[in-house]
Amino acid sequence: MDPIILYIIIGAGALVLGIILGKLIFAKNTQKQVAEAEQQAQKIIADGQLQAETLKKERLLEAKEKFVQLKADHERDVMQRNQKLVEGENRIKQKEQSLNQKDQNLEKQIKENEAIKETLNRQIEVVNVKRTELEKHQEEHIRRLEKVAGLSAEDAKAQLIESLKQEAHTKALVLQQEIIEDAKQKAAKEARKIVIQTIQRTAAEQAIENAITVFNLESDEIKGSIIGREGRNIRAIEAATGVDLIVDDTPEAIVLSSFDPLRREIARLSLQRLVADGRIHPARIEEVVEKTKKQIDDQVMEIGERTAMELGVHGLHKELIRMVGRMRFRSSYGQNLLMHSRETANLCAIMASELGMNAKLAKRAGLLHDIGKVPDEETELSHALLGAKLAEKYGENPAVVNAIGAHHDEMEMQYVISPIIQACDAISGARPGARREIMQQYIQRIKDLENLAMAYTGVEKAYAIQAGRELRVIVEADKVTDDASDKLSFEIAQKIQTEMTFPGQIKVTVIREKRSVNVAR
Repeated sequence: MDPIILYIIIGAGALVLGIILGKLIFAKNTQKQVAEAEQQAQKIIADGQLQAETLKKERLLEAKEKFVQLKADHERDVMQRNQKLVEGENRIKQKEQSLNQKDQNLEKQIKENEAIKETLNRQIEVVNVKRTELEKHQEEHIRRLEKVAGLSAEDAKAQLIESLKQEAHTKALVLQQEIIEDAKQKAAKEARKIVIQTIQRTAAEQAIENAITVFNLESDEIKGSIIGREGRNIRAIEAATGVDLIVDDTPEAIVLSSFDPLRREIARLSLQRLVADGRIHPARIEEVVEKTKKQIDDQVMEIGERTAMELGVHGLHKELIRMVGRMRFRSSYGQNLLMHSRETANLCAIMASELGMNAKLAKRAGLLHDIGKVPDEETELSHALLGAKLAEKYGENPAVVNAIGAHHDEMEMQYVISPIIQACDAISGARPGARREIMQQYIQRIKDLENLAMAYTGVEKAYAIQAGRELRVIVEADKVTDDASDKLSFEIAQKIQTEMTFPGQIKVTVIREKRSVNVAR
């Protein structure tokens, strides 16, 4: 046999033998492991049973302890509830006792009240009897008084009421006068303080303008050129400007006469240009006058804008600015209108700030309050109403419109700044030297003042003194009593205030004098 095959057979037999031996050894080991596993399982089961018994005992102990604790808590709650019930029963018993005691006291009080009521009823009966007797006695007494006085009770009562009414009216009038005087003194003191402070803080330029302007010449020879051949030049100047030229013997001067300061200014500037140019003839005069008018219009706008800028009044319509500029060439009672409006605006701003009001709005109204005096076209409206209409047309604030229209009491004052504008307008016009009054108007105002006082019954004489600032009224002592004098003074002052227009204030003094004269012979 081949050795290789033999080796292979031997190798295969050895391999099979090894596999068999391996299986025998594995089976033996497996039985051993199974036995060990059974032993461990029995041991684990025994340990688990032991732990379960132990855990069961512990849980039983815990349950018993919790049961005991719950039982103790329950018994404690029951005891507390029982105790509260006992306390509640005790309180109820106490309340029952208290209520019983109150019932007893109430019954006792009811009995006492009934006794008092019976006593009061008896007293009321006695009072009623006595009142009936008293009424009878009073009626008898009234009949006796009526018989003695010769008057019935109603007539006597009416006379008494009338006398008391007259006495009360007299006392009320005196008291009213005292209250008014006291209020006037306090108001005048406070108003004087504000007005003085306002005036002191405003330095205004005061100038009286006349109806003429003097044009100075270098020599009298120029007068002939201005007059022209047969006076044609001077006629052309007067026709173009609307101003009268007075050429007299005054050396080196020509007088320009017109009530319109704007026309006088145009004539003055035109003459100045013509004299400087030397060419004076009608065609040249018309050309120069037209250029001067255009220059004046530009100057008017410039003056209006500069005035608004200096016063801090912004947002004015161009037409209103032009009207403000035209005020420079207008006058009121001899007072330059622009200076008056500027001063009024400053006074309004200061007074409004002193009173804690809108100073800018007051200044705006003060500047525009007289724009109705410089209209483009003449109308029948007064300058105050026309100014209000123009201000409303150009979009001014309603307060400004009302202040302009009401500053001469021609419109009802609806805003608080309206009386301020009225007062400041009067202050500016009342400055010494600010305005001049025509003598005839002054005399007529004095006569009207005296005639107003003479119209009252019992007035003997009336004198307006101190330039119309005081009215002294002399009454007849036999016709006017002292109380009636106070009433007369009050009534005259009220009538002057409502019917007359006057600057400042007028003091009314009523004088009553009784003279008894006898002659010893």
